[in-house]
Amino acid sequence: MIGRITGTLLEKNPPQILVDVHGVGYEIDVPMSTFYALPELGQSVSLHTHFAVREDGHFLYGFASAEERTLFRQILKVSGIGARTALAVLSGLSVTDFVQAVALQESGRLLKIPGIGKKTAERLLLELRDKLGKSLPALAASVPGKAAAALPADPRSDILNALLALGYNEREALTAMKGLAEDAGVSDGIRHALKQLSRA
Repeated sequence: MIGRITGTLLEKNPPQILVDVHGVGYEIDVPMSTFYALPELGQSVSLHTHFAVREDGHFLYGFASAEERTLFRQILKVSGIGARTALAVLSGLSVTDFVQAVALQESGRLLKIPGIGKKTAERLLLELRDKLGKSLPALAASVPGKAAAALPADPRSDILNALLALGYNEREALTAMKGLAEDAGVSDGIRHALKQLSRA
């Protein structure tokens, strides 16, 4: 398993790049989020990688952060989803935005990604719902350096998880959260949602 590569960036032909590591050139497919963060040609680059062996060949995928690779691997576990679709998701949404979309079951965000249709979006939301909603803190904590501080906690996700922990199902929780103000804090949001639920 090749988990990380550090070398000299020789070519950039999105979505593929070529990295020289001690005289060996590695062709690596990357999402556009990673591509835009690459240095200039001839400079050193370090990427978290995922190595895949398929019937049609061996493939190496690179990511600017460990959280991107984590999400890529989670998406690959969804039935009927391949690497090309996983890269498209990461190219269209940040990890935080994707996790929030799954936690709140917002298919609209996914449908804006080129190549993602209604059935694929619904499959992603359904199969990743219980995996990603609770893992946002872990994903945010895995971002190296300053990137971790750039991922603010999402109050709506925290509110949803709190309501689920209190025993409400997801439909009840999301319905109760509909009237929340955009800038509502976690404690205020939970209090508001519980009031709505008590009236139901």
